[in-house]
Amino acid sequence: MDIIIDKVSKHYDSFKAVDEVQLKIKSGSLVALLGPSGSGKSTLLRLVAGLETPDSGRIWIADEEATHKSVQDRKIGFVFQHYALFKHLTVRQNIAFGLEIRNALKARTNARVEELLELVQLKGMGDRYPSQLSGGQRQRVALARALAVEPKVLLLDEPFGALDAKVRKDLRVWLRRLHAEVHVTTVFVTHDQEEAMEVSDEIVVMNKGKVEQVGTPAQIYDQPATPFVMSFIGPVNVLPSSSRFFSNNEVDEAPPEVFVRPHDVVVATQPKEAAAPAKIKRLINLGWEVQAELALEDGQVVNAILSRERFNELNLVPQQQVYVKPKSAKSFPPSYSI
Repeated sequence: MDIIIDKVSKHYDSFKAVDEVQLKIKSGSLVALLGPSGSGKSTLLRLVAGLETPDSGRIWIADEEATHKSVQDRKIGFVFQHYALFKHLTVRQNIAFGLEIRNALKARTNARVEELLELVQLKGMGDRYPSQLSGGQRQRVALARALAVEPKVLLLDEPFGALDAKVRKDLRVWLRRLHAEVHVTTVFVTHDQEEAMEVSDEIVVMNKGKVEQVGTPAQIYDQPATPFVMSFIGPVNVLPSSSRFFSNNEVDEAPPEVFVRPHDVVVATQPKEAAAPAKIKRLINLGWEVQAELALEDGQVVNAILSRERFNELNLVPQQQVYVKPKSAKSFPPSYSI
């Protein structure tokens, strides 16, 4: 069930929420719309769902134009951040709701509900009310309700945003497994880079209503197309190309800024060729790795990530003099800007 978005735009007065977006989402894929607040990702999802109408452009779902179809006619399953469950209905009744309003046979409805209770790992909880469930369980009920009507496409708007960190992480793993079982084309909105990288087959990075880049998690991280993508996906040091950090290092055509991932910063305790002197301002223990905040002589601050093994080998302490250089760096043509 491909989704094709053809030059779709949506304005609110003078604000361009979605600006001529061109995008194809492949059938059966799990795709993340990733971007900061105001990037247009939720608006784009609502346009696909039929909750908003585009000002221009067209949308196809499963080879049928859906631009002006009603929400019901699109056969979309939609899951909101805050569950939107009916508090006065049991788990079983919540899941059955969509089937009942479609006048499905009672036997079919009961069978489908039991099937979904098992699928979302809530078997035996069908007679409970939402207030008797944890946040993670309520979100699984919301997903089961969306899947009950066998939608062509499943859309999720910040589905784990209201949950604590551990529950979010558990549900990411669960969603990935669920998708492997049901194979329904799934699009979810998130501003959490780690969530997008962990769950999705493909990531659509959005900024200011436009698509900055589409690719696999590895492509987005390793081959960012723009400064915005590189700065938004994972931690990065952004330094002027004139910084001492890059002395004796080749940087193509001396762009104004150069980007270096913290794990690509080489730290040594003895002077090395092409390494710049720096002082350790702060050491942050992250468990399996250590982040070092380093001050260069020109005042620039560089963050480095070291493995626990490398940190112990160097025996680093605050205020220690060290020597740093980039293992690899990336620059963009001057026409790009963050």
